[in-house]
Amino acid sequence: MGEQRSEFDRRLDAIDVKVIELFATVCEDLPGVTEALLSGSGEAAGELAGRDQAVDVLCGQIEELVSQEILLQAPVASDLRFLLTVLRIAPELERTHDLECQIASRAGHVLAAELSPRCRGLISQMGEVASGMWRQAADCWYQRDGSAASALAMMNEEMHELHASLAAEIASRRMPSSVAIDIVLVARFYERLGDHAVNITRRVRYLAGSTAG
Repeated sequence: MGEQRSEFDRRLDAIDVKVIELFATVCEDLPGVTEALLSGSGEAAGELAGRDQAVDVLCGQIEELVSQEILLQAPVASDLRFLLTVLRIAPELERTHDLECQIASRAGHVLAAELSPRCRGLISQMGEVASGMWRQAADCWYQRDGSAASALAMMNEEMHELHASLAAEIASRRMPSSVAIDIVLVARFYERLGDHAVNITRRVRYLAGSTAG
């Protein structure tokens, strides 16, 4: 029985390693996305597209492994909670990387010369806040720290404020409509990046609370 439990624990650890790999990809790619957008470099979009395919494959592997454990092992209590939490956060990570690709794809469309210094500054701040939120979300998962949810919610409020400020800046400037539309979309994408980070920390709070009990 003990040997079977050890083998099960090894499989759970292998799933966790794959989840951490997803977090690492999301966190590593995010700063470059903002830099590419502000510099007007379209190269990042192609690189991210390749990595996004790897993210999709990894998410599929995780979901398949989790489903196998649930069906074959019929886990209960904290093991089941862990597996169900993984099933819920993997799509969040996949969508987050998709958003990064969406932002990077605008790098060739947005004309950097058309952006006011304030507009550039607000985009830079949104990128920094998003990166900080995702680093904290990754630490939250790695450490099973449910207390991070409140801090992330506060950071997300800052993201919403930056979004509102950027929308006001766009409205006050005369720029090509195509550029304005892309920047509005980019602002919304950053806002959603923050929302996904908050969602994950809430899932971890649920998992951490259950394991602590």
